[in-house]
Amino acid sequence: MRASRLVSVLLLLQTRGRMTAREVAETLEVSVRTVYRDMEALTASGIPLYGEAGPDGGYRLLDGYRTRLTGLTADEARALFLTGLPGAAAALGFGAVAAGTRRKLTAALPPEMRERAEQSRERIHIDIPAWYQDLEETPWLSVVANAVWDQRQVRIRYERWATPHTVVRTVNPYGVVLKAGRWYLVAGSAHGVRTYRVSRITELEPRGETFERPAGFDLAAHWRAYLETFDTRRYRDQAVLRLSPEVFADIGQVLDSAAARAARESATPDAGGWTRVVIPVESAEQALPTLLSLGVGAEVVGPPELREKMRTTLAGMLARYEEDGPARL
Repeated sequence: MRASRLVSVLLLLQTRGRMTAREVAETLEVSVRTVYRDMEALTASGIPLYGEAGPDGGYRLLDGYRTRLTGLTADEARALFLTGLPGAAAALGFGAVAAGTRRKLTAALPPEMRERAEQSRERIHIDIPAWYQDLEETPWLSVVANAVWDQRQVRIRYERWATPHTVVRTVNPYGVVLKAGRWYLVAGSAHGVRTYRVSRITELEPRGETFERPAGFDLAAHWRAYLETFDTRRYRDQAVLRLSPEVFADIGQVLDSAAARAARESATPDAGGWTRVVIPVESAEQALPTLLSLGVGAEVVGPPELREKMRTTLAGMLARYEEDGPARL
C-alpha cells in the first residue's frame, strides 16, 4: 500500500511541479505527517527531491528528472476507461484507483500534451444524470461490479413492476450499464439474458459458482438491441386523442420521444382545427397522469375504458373543488 502511495507522490510531483505537503496530503487523502515520512523515504531511495521553505515553498523534483514507474496495475487497467467519469468510477468502487490511473497516464505524456490534458480536465465536466432527477441509491452496485469482474454467480431479490412484484433469481452477471444516471445489470439466467435495475435489488448473495461468458457476447451491441425493442415491449396499448393546435405543436414537451413521434406520424385534421392522433401507452393506469397533464387542449377519444377513467377522474377532481367552504389545511 505504501509503495503504491510513494509512486503516486512521485507522479504528482512530476506532473504538477512544486507542491506543498498539505496539497499532496489532500490529493492522496492522507495526513501531512504521512507525507513528510513519504518524502523522507523517497529522498533516502535516491530520488532527486528537495523541499523549499516559505510561503512559496514546497517539494519538487530536480529539473529534468522523470520516472518511468508508469506501469498500470490490474485494477488501474480496469479503471482506465473511467478516468473521465469520476462519479461512475466512485460508484463502482474505483474512485481512488481511477485517480491514480489518471496520474500515471498524465505522467507518461510529454509536457506540452500534459498541459492540454489538464486543460480538458479543467474545462470539460460530464454530468450524467438527467435534469430534475436525484441520484438513485445503489448499495449493491460495487458487489455487482465485483461479480462481473470475477464471473461469479449471484442470487438476488428483485422488486419489479410486473406481478409477482418480488422475485428471487440466480444470475450470471455479464456487465453493468449506466443509462441516464441509472445503473443496470445485464445478466444471464434460466430465463435468458435479462436486464435488472440495480436500485431495485433489495438483497444480494454472492455464490461460490463461477460461469463462462457466452462466446462473442458484446455488451454494447446487446444494449443497443435492448433499447431498440424497449418501446415495443413497454407499449402494449394505444390511445386515440384529439389535440388543440397549441397542444399538438408542443407535444414533444409532454410525451416521450416514441409517443410524440407516433402522434406526429398519425396526425389527421379534425373538426374545429384540432388534430386526431394515435399514441402508444403502457396501460390506462400508466397513461392517465400524462394525459391529464395535457390539460384542456386534449380529449381522450378511445379506448372506451381509458376515456371513462379520464371522465371519472376529472369528475372527482371537479367535485373536490366544488365542495362548500375553504380547503382544509
